[in-house]
Amino acid sequence: MEKLIEKSEILYLFESVYTIPNGDPFTGEQRYDDETQKALVSDVRIKRYVRDYFIEQNYLYPDKYEVFVFNDRSQVKEDGKSESGAAARMRSLWAKYYPKANTKDKIKLAEEVMKKCIDVRLFGGISTEKEVAVNITGPVQFALLNPSLNKCELKVHQNTSVFASDTDKSRGAIGTTTVVPYTINQIHGWINPYSAIKSGLTQADIKEMLKAIWDSVNNANTRSKSNQSSVLMLQLIYNNPTDKLYGADKLITLDSPDKEELQLRGLTDFTFNLNKLNEAVQSDKIKEVRYYTEIEALKHNIETLKNPKFKFTTL
Repeated sequence: MEKLIEKSEILYLFESVYTIPNGDPFTGEQRYDDETQKALVSDVRIKRYVRDYFIEQNYLYPDKYEVFVFNDRSQVKEDGKSESGAAARMRSLWAKYYPKANTKDKIKLAEEVMKKCIDVRLFGGISTEKEVAVNITGPVQFALLNPSLNKCELKVHQNTSVFASDTDKSRGAIGTTTVVPYTINQIHGWINPYSAIKSGLTQADIKEMLKAIWDSVNNANTRSKSNQSSVLMLQLIYNNPTDKLYGADKLITLDSPDKEELQLRGLTDFTFNLNKLNEAVQSDKIKEVRYYTEIEALKHNIETLKNPKFKFTTL
């Protein structure tokens, strides 16, 4: 029997200050739950951070990562020509790894070709290539929409553009959008060991992904994402592949005795309440909790729990 990777859940926290953590693709406005007053970040946004990191690393270290899904489709090229779509990406992978493969070989090797790509091993992928269609379910999944730990009010922001809004106008345009004054965004994820067998996911891939999330959020340099910082990465490791804690995404809360929740503007305005987390991970289902933070006060808070299951790690 093939050895399973560890089943685990991920809780990743990052801070947003007057940014748009995740804009709606149709309106450009921040995703928001009007009833709970919490900002929302989608799974697609997090996967994009990860893929962008791998792609950017290839600029510094050519061919370090093979990536299947490109956000900028012009980067997928074959014979010097820009291509788009999964079929085009498959053609470039065939040319690179199995240039002499015939149809019979392709049927047998199609999954292996896709699994050359780290994002396929992590998130799965689909190829609709004729006669060799492949559908790999990703062992790493994130919650469809992830609410922030704190409430926030979206603030209207107006700005002017120096670019003319039309060919017959010499002046720029005025734009209006909404931004999040301050949120601690929590991303909840799962790693399924059974799906990992199919995709070829390794422990090394998981470590690369966690680093990719941390560094890509820290270094995002677009106008709407640049004022964000990684705060805490937790990985809850289960003893058995069928174990699961209820409500892992509800175990961390914020305490702010001196300020209302909507008034929070920085880490000094509140403390992380880890009591529920500390109690929950004492379950026999949990083998250990690996965590990483660069905030000494938060690291100290975890250490004062004196729970041997918490293990500081590196990314």
